[in-house]
Amino acid sequence: MKYYSRKLIKPGDLNANNTLFGGALLRWIDEEAGIYAMTKLNTNKVVTKYISEINFVASAKQGDVIEIGLEFQEIGNTSITFKCSVRNIFSKKEIISIDQIVFVKIDKNENPSAHGVTKEIILNNI
Repeated sequence: MKYYSRKLIKPGDLNANNTLFGGALLRWIDEEAGIYAMTKLNTNKVVTKYISEINFVASAKQGDVIEIGLEFQEIGNTSITFKCSVRNIFSKKEIISIDQIVFVKIDKNENPSAHGVTKEIILNNI
């Protein structure tokens, strides 16, 4: 798993329990995974298709720094799938894990579109 971006947990990111709001974390994950999909498929025309079960393992508090990790899983004709893990950068304690995040390349009419990228191309560029 490679970790790509880091976030500082600030007051606006907290829930009523004064821990990281899950919605904020999912927004960051979706954005980071979307950018990763764009770079792997060489297009900015991708949409989130599916996010599997989300496992909240631990919480994060104000002042914590987290990092978002992504790992290539598989490629389809129009799609690409990743695994995700978020951890505290200092303690390395996992905060969240997601087994599958799927993105699909779309055309100008927002229909799925073949991307032409192979598993070999992805693995040679990781």
